[in-house]
Amino acid sequence: MYSKNCLSDIWIMTDIRISFKLLCVLFLLFGKNAGMNTYPKAEGVTWTSSDFKTILKWGPEPVNYTYTVEVYRQGKDGEKNEHCIRTEKTDCDLTSMLVDLNATYIADILSEPLPGTPSDAVEPPYTKSPPFCPYYDTEIGAPHFRINVTQDKSKITLHIEDPVTAIYSGRRLLNIRDIFKNDLQYKVFYRKAQSTGKREKTTSSSKVVLDVDRGVSYCFNVQAYVPSRLGTKQDGKLSSMRCSPDRDKSIFEEYSIGVIAGGIVLVIVLIGTITLTVVYCRRRKRGRDAGKEAVPLKKV
Repeated sequence: MYSKNCLSDIWIMTDIRISFKLLCVLFLLFGKNAGMNTYPKAEGVTWTSSDFKTILKWGPEPVNYTYTVEVYRQGKDGEKNEHCIRTEKTDCDLTSMLVDLNATYIADILSEPLPGTPSDAVEPPYTKSPPFCPYYDTEIGAPHFRINVTQDKSKITLHIEDPVTAIYSGRRLLNIRDIFKNDLQYKVFYRKAQSTGKREKTTSSSKVVLDVDRGVSYCFNVQAYVPSRLGTKQDGKLSSMRCSPDRDKSIFEEYSIGVIAGGIVLVIVLIGTITLTVVYCRRRKRGRDAGKEAVPLKKV
């Protein structure tokens, strides 16, 4: 016969086994179905933006599931991008959605089933992007510029072209000065072509006039500068280097000795040929005239 304590222990162990089996059954019934609708979350979410053309990127490549992008502006409800709903891409162009360039945006990348696939998930898994503000975070491209030298070669003028953005106003694309206005400046780096010493000039104008040494070639780089930004985001991309023309070169600097000698020989040959031709023609004419004088006159 079992004692009351032994019977009590047996009943407790029996209850534990039944509870464990019940939990296993529930897991098999519900956990399996829940797992079928769980997809990997997006990873490595980053913003890539240049001159206000803004693209959201992430990974990994989806297999048997899709991504949907939902954009939130601070204090506003989320909005889905029509080109990035149930997509298998891992990037989304959000330029047209970021209409307030001074606002801060956050995007959710939702992992969802393929179109037409049912899902019991109350909320799909998602990953939030870092915050992004176009005005302060977009990268400014390298500007182009023209070089003009005054006739007396004492001044050089740079005409800087404000980089064009991806933002439209009506049918016209805005440039960075249209957007940054008085906040936009330019840094001009310059040096003599034969020197390594570099100078810098910061200006709020797109036209820069510099006093230079006469007849000396100067080389320039230009980049946009927005002081209201933070850290390295103040500076745009550096332009490629361009140099002003050198002083007017003498014929001996412009051409090699061989080329000059060849030109001299060619001129001599041409002069000689012309001279011989003229002399030959004159002698031939004289000979014809002398022959006519030797012929007697016919009687009438």
